[in-house]
Amino acid sequence: MAKPVSIEVYNPNGKYRVISTKSMPGTRWINLLIEQDCRVEICTQKKTILSVEDIIALIGDKCDGVIGQLTEDWGETLFSALSRAGGKAFSNMAVGYNNVDVNAATKYGVAVGNTPGVLTETTAELAASLSLAAARRIVEADEFMRAGLYDGWLPHLFVGNLLKGQTVGVIGAGRIGSAYARMMLTVSSYKPMVNNLLLGKEPRAWKRFSKRPMCRGPVVDEVALVEHLKENPMFRVGLDVFEDEPYMKPGLADMKNAVVVPHIASASKWTREGMATLAALNVLGKIKGYPVWSDPNRIEPFLNENAPPPAASPSIVNAKALGNTITL
Repeated sequence: MAKPVSIEVYNPNGKYRVISTKSMPGTRWINLLIEQDCRVEICTQKKTILSVEDIIALIGDKCDGVIGQLTEDWGETLFSALSRAGGKAFSNMAVGYNNVDVNAATKYGVAVGNTPGVLTETTAELAASLSLAAARRIVEADEFMRAGLYDGWLPHLFVGNLLKGQTVGVIGAGRIGSAYARMMLTVSSYKPMVNNLLLGKEPRAWKRFSKRPMCRGPVVDEVALVEHLKENPMFRVGLDVFEDEPYMKPGLADMKNAVVVPHIASASKWTREGMATLAALNVLGKIKGYPVWSDPNRIEPFLNENAPPPAASPSIVNAKALGNTITL
């Protein structure tokens, strides 16, 4: 039997029981659920990643919907448990859902939500930041200063790469990739090269792309990347996600020509609070029998704090498979 999981409860007498596997930024998402007669339970367990057993314990015998995280393994076991508890909705607090077995969810009649639209600019901003930080050796220079090693200007001190006039390659020119390209053009006179990165016939540090609608750390062959960084000191990389997250392949952390950050591309206050709101409204919409919003990237009406959100689920990825109604 699974061990009890610690929780924080809002509106304990609410008609509908909604679980959030993590505390999420802001309070609007909680208030929106409470206003619609939901009892909100937020897991406060001191674990970065909950196990399947932990989440089963959270779901319990009755649960109408769950807001989960991309670090969790949402497959047959969890959707079966959620279905047995009467649940009809799950939403990732993320645009990606490669941690979710959508077919299993559909099999059990569970709607799967995600949060596109709200992450585009903030993710592109971090990509641009990493590009500049890696090229100009910002992190190395910062560590040098903090260590008290700077005793005067030198001609060779932290010489990096000039990006002006260079070619920016964007693999996957979707919303985020296109926003990144625009930002890089704004910063300086870069030459955009979108859709393909031409570094010879097959760049050794890049794997072949699958036909997924999203890309994460596994796109990069980190072992090959580490070797390339060792052999080419002037080659620099900035990474926000990793092949075997949360772990890095041996040697990567030692590379001074790599800037690595812990999956923070969406970590702006407005974006994370918006993601929490959209995830909550995905679950609420299914519980209340609302239709699905027709354009998941047109999220402004849901994030306008001066007006009630539309009576719709912002984004349900298996809406057609479940036969859900789509609203204008």
